[in-house]
Amino acid sequence: PNLAFYESQGAKGIEELKMTIDHIRYHYPDIFLIADAKRGDIGNTSKHYAKTFFEYFDFDAVTLSPYMGKDVITPFLTYKNKWVILLGLTSNSSADKVQLFENTDGTKLFEHIFKLGLQWGTPENTMFVVGATKPEYLKALRTLAPDSFFLVPGIGAQGGNLNNVIAYGQNNDGGLLINSSRGIIFSDSPGKEASYLQKQIASTVKW
Repeated sequence: PNLAFYESQGAKGIEELKMTIDHIRYHYPDIFLIADAKRGDIGNTSKHYAKTFFEYFDFDAVTLSPYMGKDVITPFLTYKNKWVILLGLTSNSSADKVQLFENTDGTKLFEHIFKLGLQWGTPENTMFVVGATKPEYLKALRTLAPDSFFLVPGIGAQGGNLNNVIAYGQNNDGGLLINSSRGIIFSDSPGKEASYLQKQIASTVKW
């Protein structure tokens, strides 16, 4: 879940988020739970963020902004069987002004983030956000991080192409967590829309 929609409701929202997570853990224990929180602080603040998401809420993974460096993710990596998901190449339109910025050697900022993330963590505890609206970079990023999982938002409302995402982003283990939020939630029939997308993915993935 996107935590902002719960946090904006104050204490009641936090309580409802906890109830939702506990319900899923009890009834659907195999579901992988991601906190879309996009935190990015350091030191004791980061430690308490990690404690919040991994201990209190018991999420499996959390999205993080790596702008402040390795100190952002270090406290999270001390937890076994938990994941950090670094914002790498996002699907929003204005991201290009930052993430496509080129260094003097021609390396783009998002490529630098991927390289650092691979140094800070491992494919067993670190994933990357790669927007579905940027398929032209997916193939190169898969080459750069062949064993890492990519969380791919942007399918659905943002217009990302599922075929391109799978063609360029899939690895031998699948390697993709494909997300559609608004395209499902705000459809006339969310259950049918989710089922339809699942079938699309299953029929497109190549093993």
